[in-house]
Amino acid sequence: MIFSLEYVYYICGILMAIIAALALKDQSNPKRVLTAVFWGLFAVSFLFGKIIPPMYMGIMVIIMALIAGIGGVRLGSYSESKEEERTARAGKFGNWLFIPALLIPLVTIIGTLGLKDVTIAGLALLEKSNLTLVSLGVACVVAFGAALTLTKETGMQSVRESRRLVDAIGWAAVLPQMLASLGALFALAGVGQAVSTLIGSVIPLDNRFMVVFAYCVGMALFTMIMGNAFAAFPVMTAGIGYPLIVVMHGGNPAVLCAIGMFSGYCGTLMTPMAANYNIVPAALLDLPDKNAVIKAQIPTGLILLTVNVFLMYFLIFK
Repeated sequence: MIFSLEYVYYICGILMAIIAALALKDQSNPKRVLTAVFWGLFAVSFLFGKIIPPMYMGIMVIIMALIAGIGGVRLGSYSESKEEERTARAGKFGNWLFIPALLIPLVTIIGTLGLKDVTIAGLALLEKSNLTLVSLGVACVVAFGAALTLTKETGMQSVRESRRLVDAIGWAAVLPQMLASLGALFALAGVGQAVSTLIGSVIPLDNRFMVVFAYCVGMALFTMIMGNAFAAFPVMTAGIGYPLIVVMHGGNPAVLCAIGMFSGYCGTLMTPMAANYNIVPAALLDLPDKNAVIKAQIPTGLILLTVNVFLMYFLIFK
């Protein structure tokens, strides 16, 4: 293949390595060394994660957790332009500023749907096993080029802005990657079976509604804990969804997966652990309350979760 997921990891790793180097040079950051080590280890995970033995990767993760736990990731200075300058430039470009952002979903869709079977000299253009992720990576590169062309800024200025953003988000920026791995570990460790035993001692298993209720609410709660519905899904489905709803009560697996994941997303709306959905927007908008997005989404999350419980109950047993 010409473009694979490995190349996306390399780009992310190079970006994080540059951010680590900039953090180390930033004399205004009181924890510049720890901040640089944190982002440097993150860069190493992208660049060399495929060849580093699991034990050493685990040690790196523990070191990162310790740095985050003692408040080692701090803000520095970022050579930002003045607010008046930013406002004036935004007025100059107008709605054209949205072009780079809109290119990301557009190019991703084109790559996923239109380029999956394209080959050049006998080589697949995009890696089919990770087609959507590779398309997203290509889309980000295209959007980056479009942004530089539009604004006439340098590539390093973009890196500086990226550093400001990841520093503002802090340790939470690595949560999606870490929590997805945690979900796989929980599944292998038999947490699903433990959940099934616990639920069986609390609710009547012959009651279809109560089993559906436990599964949907469990998906939301585990997602709130783990920050990722994909991490919660194998645990809850192995513990409740498959043995109790599908096998015991004859539920439809397709409905289980679709509405089960949607129930997990309800938990995503209500947790800071879902950093990419809830903490990143607060950082991008410079909101004084980092949990403002979550507070605004809680009513929607609870309403959707309630609807999902009844949707699954009425649809899954047909």
